[in-house]
Amino acid sequence: MVDELKRTGSGVYAVVAETGGKASLVVGISDDLAGRLNAVDLVRAGVAALGGKGGGGRPDMAQGGGPDGEKADAALAAVQRALAETVEAG
Repeated sequence: MVDELKRTGSGVYAVVAETGGKASLVVGISDDLAGRLNAVDLVRAGVAALGGKGGGGRPDMAQGGGPDGEKADAALAAVQRALAETVEAG
């Protein structure tokens, strides 16, 4: 799904899926932004909000998850905050 979203244009795309109380998070960054942003850093911020640890992948696509699926909105907010901090820093 995130690969398809990346084809729609420039941007950072985050998708959370909740199943059985657990959540999975995927963050994708379009090719034009991949040199300036890192999906791994963003996904780790979101995974922490889900009560998980880590997360990984490539600079343009990363995934992770956590045990607290009810915090999907908090995970997306954490990704947004991390993105804003990255943009402000540089």
